[in-house]
Amino acid sequence: MFSTVRKLCFGRSVPEFFSSTPRQALTLARFRRGPRVSLHRECSGRRYNVPPSAEFVARVSGIPTMAKLPFRESADGLDAAFVGVPIDTGTSNRPGARFGPRQIRVESAMLRAYNSGTRAAPYESLMVADIGDVNVNVYDLKDTCRRIREAYRKILATGCIPLTMGGDHTIAYPILQAVAEKYGPVGLVHVDAHADTSDVVLGEKIGHGTPFRRCVEEGLLDCKRVVQIGLRGSGYSADSYEWSRAQGFRVVQVEECWFKSLAPLMSEVRAQMGSGPVYLSFDIDALDPGFAPGTGTPEIAGLTPIQGVEIIRGCRGLNLVGCDLVEVSPPYDTTGNTALTGANLLFEMLCVLPKMKYY
Repeated sequence: MFSTVRKLCFGRSVPEFFSSTPRQALTLARFRRGPRVSLHRECSGRRYNVPPSAEFVARVSGIPTMAKLPFRESADGLDAAFVGVPIDTGTSNRPGARFGPRQIRVESAMLRAYNSGTRAAPYESLMVADIGDVNVNVYDLKDTCRRIREAYRKILATGCIPLTMGGDHTIAYPILQAVAEKYGPVGLVHVDAHADTSDVVLGEKIGHGTPFRRCVEEGLLDCKRVVQIGLRGSGYSADSYEWSRAQGFRVVQVEECWFKSLAPLMSEVRAQMGSGPVYLSFDIDALDPGFAPGTGTPEIAGLTPIQGVEIIRGCRGLNLVGCDLVEVSPPYDTTGNTALTGANLLFEMLCVLPKMKYY
């Protein structure tokens, strides 16, 4: 292998070729030391977790953690952590989202260390790891919510920012309970085909169609700093979003997004959110099912993946205290593309967290 790498260096020695920039030096370190590499944080003595490069370690090898990052038992010492919440007990249509975190991790092997579009360097900025899944109760949704809430209290107590892989959208409710306990009422950037503000569905108040109604009732959201983007589909009334608007939410229906860049919208959203804490919740069904068919409640005429990326990149500069990507249902997309899209959107979320380094 060394001779192959030497050839790629156009006749120069490996040390000469890889010594000109920090990125190149890091690549050489990966080559020399193997799949797990640490990079010093300047002036602090801390080290970062750097996933192995597919230049030297095959993507199909190893245990499929998120982005092939190290697994950690807890969030202690981490700036950000990927965590799975594998439930679909709250779904109203297609099941399967309980397998979302697992498939997202598998597809995340395609992710590399740098964001070529924004030049973000997450693994030179933050200590990140995969801390596994919440131990949910697949037979009892209310007990699962309790378990999620308690798990996130522990994560947030360490100062770590959770990047959550769902699971159905019910999980946003107990997560935001824990988030609001730490930060008070937060702003919300909610990207979804559905408002998820129903009161009671089939006699139940907890499910994937009700989380943000519960959050408002409990004072978890700063309602003047809530935006819902991509809402669409047929409704149970002529104005399905009347309740959201009555709370002070900004509602951006999908028709306002068709055929345009969402960068101008996100400029307005940043002004709306200000400097206070913000939570980002992204339902994969916000994207058109032509792009992301593997989800439980698909609606036609949705956002494009480009617009999804624009929304997340537009959150750069916000005081993000947590993010989630929910409702990936692998059984409904045998190609894996929905989970692959979800993995990339989670990486984009990582790349807009506070204290991110950009080249």
